[in-house]
Amino acid sequence: MQQGSTYPVIQCRSSRVQRGTTKQWRTLFLTMVLTSVLSACGFHLRGDYLLSDELQTLYVSSSDVHGELTRLVKQHLSRNQVKVLKVKNNQVPELRIMSDKLDRRTLSVFENGQVAEYELIYAVHYQLRFGANNEHEQRKEPQDFRFELYRDYQDDPNFALAKSRELSLLLSEMRKSAADKILRDMARIQR
Repeated sequence: MQQGSTYPVIQCRSSRVQRGTTKQWRTLFLTMVLTSVLSACGFHLRGDYLLSDELQTLYVSSSDVHGELTRLVKQHLSRNQVKVLKVKNNQVPELRIMSDKLDRRTLSVFENGQVAEYELIYAVHYQLRFGANNEHEQRKEPQDFRFELYRDYQDDPNFALAKSRELSLLLSEMRKSAADKILRDMARIQR
């Protein structure tokens, strides 16, 4: 009688284990199917760009060699398995960041005449110059790219320290967006 009472308990445990294992297999199967469907339709994670073979090795130059935008672009290129050369080579394409500048425009003012809200305008100008096929051939004319990013910024002189921190975070975000935009533009180039 004791064996009969313990036997069903053991049987229940084994069926729970089987159900748990079946559920794990089902979850694994669904995950595999969803992954293959997403990859089949061309989905890829944000920030992951497929650059042409010609752009897999680049030389990056800038008027501000140690600038934040230059650093971010090099970082994004490295993350996308692009080899960034330290020395210029005429057979390799060159990405030259010509300028990046921040302007602001007044959107609204307080009753006392102080500025309440700005529109920040981050303008970027860069060139992409493809390398020569051999030593004796001239480099091709550069392709010129320009774009602007816009953000609104509300200023409050009563919270100057907090607002200056907010402004620096906003500028950092705009530079990251600019680096992403440069890589998106490069991914569209087909030669």
